[in-house]
Amino acid sequence: MKKARLTEEQIIGILEEYEADANCADLCRKHGRSERTFYAWKAKYSGMTVSEAKRLKAREDESANLKRLLAEQMLDMAAMKELLSKNW
Repeated sequence: MKKARLTEEQIIGILEEYEADANCADLCRKHGRSERTFYAWKAKYSGMTVSEAKRLKAREDESANLKRLLAEQMLDMAAMKELLSKNW
């Protein structure tokens, strides 16, 4: 069964607990996460505040949306080029 994802606030709270001299293994056991997940969070969110994490998430979402729009536009252009290159 897949566990619910944690919010940025919760992740940053866990990282703050770690920075306050908590043991990584105990912290991961307490929150039901693996050490691998913890270190991935640490690499991504270390030193961030909650507002910075929210801004990062908003930019990631915007970037994904723009990439999707670009891919659709390129696909449309390729289809138009193919249609125009055919000899009637």
